[in-house]
Amino acid sequence: MLIVMKRDSTPEEIQAVVDKIESLGMKAQPIPGGMRTSICVLFNKGAVDPSPFLSMPGVRDAIVVSKPYKLVSRETSPQNTVIEVGKVRIGGEKLTVIAGPCAVESHERLLQTAKAVKSAGADILRGGAFKPRTSPYSFQGLGEEGLKLLARVREETGLPFVSEAVDHEVCDLVEEYADMIQIGARNMQNYSLLRRAGRAGKPILLKRGMSATYEEWLMAAEYIMAEGNREVVLCERGVRTFADHLRNTLDLSVVPFVRRITHLPVLVDPSHGGGNRDLVLPLTYGAVGVGAQGLIIEVHHDPERALSDGPQSLFPEQFADLMKRLPKLVEAIRT
Repeated sequence: MLIVMKRDSTPEEIQAVVDKIESLGMKAQPIPGGMRTSICVLFNKGAVDPSPFLSMPGVRDAIVVSKPYKLVSRETSPQNTVIEVGKVRIGGEKLTVIAGPCAVESHERLLQTAKAVKSAGADILRGGAFKPRTSPYSFQGLGEEGLKLLARVREETGLPFVSEAVDHEVCDLVEEYADMIQIGARNMQNYSLLRRAGRAGKPILLKRGMSATYEEWLMAAEYIMAEGNREVVLCERGVRTFADHLRNTLDLSVVPFVRRITHLPVLVDPSHGGGNRDLVLPLTYGAVGVGAQGLIIEVHHDPERALSDGPQSLFPEQFADLMKRLPKLVEAIRT
């Protein structure tokens, strides 16, 4: 249920509603708006009787939320949410581009790639310090040293960065260093990690799981938001299907569908979506065409020697060419 307060409701009246909800054994989460505050009722065991709230001072209405993902739904927040990562706004008018190597390998290599993507127009740097890999013998990342290198390159380039957290301990470290915390596809349904991300003071980039339905994806976001962190960005990165001609099947149809039912920003990862650098450009065109609000693209100065995801990483020159094409594409779609 969503308790909608009047425009002129006082902080005391809002707090009284919060206290009432919690006295009934539920959790209250105020949602400040431009015109008025609403209060979402969470963790109720069944239908909530609206009558005790409708008679309280300052209450305008009590609305039943039909979706299981309450905080994620547009029923709760009709307006698009804009997330700020450093000085970068995700979900606004401008298409946001996140770019960089799959994994941090060294300061020299990271800085070289970071300067290249910034010069081409990228807004945020990506780089993994902790890498969950299919094989235990593959490169697993530099750990905290990788985060330190990302922070150093941030100072040198001015680019905020996002990096992945793979467990609770790692989440503590990533929160300390990064501007944004990524929850990867393999951890989309790691509910204890989602709750930890919900207590973080940084925005969360939540990738769709490899076999997750759209509702499971949104419920994962709900886990984060239910803990108090409203700064969640969704990322479609391809799902597992019967197709074997590419790494994943990029589900572009989910972007406009999800954007209709959630107020959260939706990004697309065309690098993981195809697993082949030759597919990144056409998949990017498709992503922008269906309304993605941003892109996350893997770029490496020497992909053939990359320690992770080399085949799907763009050369800096390819990324620069893609960035030159994007403005015309966005303009053509929006006019």
